Amino acid sequence: MRPVIDHIHITVEDIERAERFYDKLLPLLGFDLSLKEQDSVPEHEYRIVEYHNHNFSIGLVNQRNAYKNEKLSRRKAGALHHLAFHADSPAEVDSLYSKIREIPAQIIHAPQYYPEYCPDYYALFFKDSEGIE
Repeated sequence: MRPVIDHIHITVEDIERAERFYDKLLPLLGFDLSLKEQDSVPEHEYRIVEYHNHNFSIGLVNQRNAYKNEKLSRRKAGALHHLAFHADSPAEVDSLYSKIREIPAQIIHAPQYYPEYCPDYYALFFKDSEGIE
């Protein structure tokens, strides 16, 4: 078996808000909005907005009412700590930074080198509409 990610689904508090955010972010990362799909299974409190590309899909799934009062923490076991995308150069990171600021996203750290990760690690950090880094 090859280690290939097929899809990632993220549970969100407000699917409409998250969809607006990801409609702006994902095209910057190579996703084609014409491949976006939506589905709903009301009897299971299930709604999904799924963004496809040739590498993998990202889905936004609504939270169920039974879980709406649970506290979320990226440091809690079972939580998504962060989601990272590869960029080919520091210039590409810088270009994404200016576009991501316009979404707007909550910028945590502007682009810079992080030698504590590895000598050529150049990145920006931001949070999405749900607070996911």
